[in-house]
Amino acid sequence: MPKYVIEREIEGAGGLSADELQGISQRSCDVLEQLGPQIQWVESYVTGNKIFCVYIAPDESLIKQHASMGEFPISAIHEVKTIIDPTTAE
Repeated sequence: MPKYVIEREIEGAGGLSADELQGISQRSCDVLEQLGPQIQWVESYVTGNKIFCVYIAPDESLIKQHASMGEFPISAIHEVKTIIDPTTAE
């Protein structure tokens, strides 16, 4: 199943409190439960003004539906074509 990186522009994301991040995470999990097992949230990276989320889903439409239901912004969706790491150099 395809893997996607979702870029979300959220002013001040890096300054969100643990409670705020927990609330966002819970809302996301609630929506994922409603959508069923075809979409999975792998992890997210919080930076100064953006959150980059990694999801597994059959297509972008399910990711957009998740965002709409949870009221999460989407700046861009990027399908991961391959993964490289230091062992790729060997």
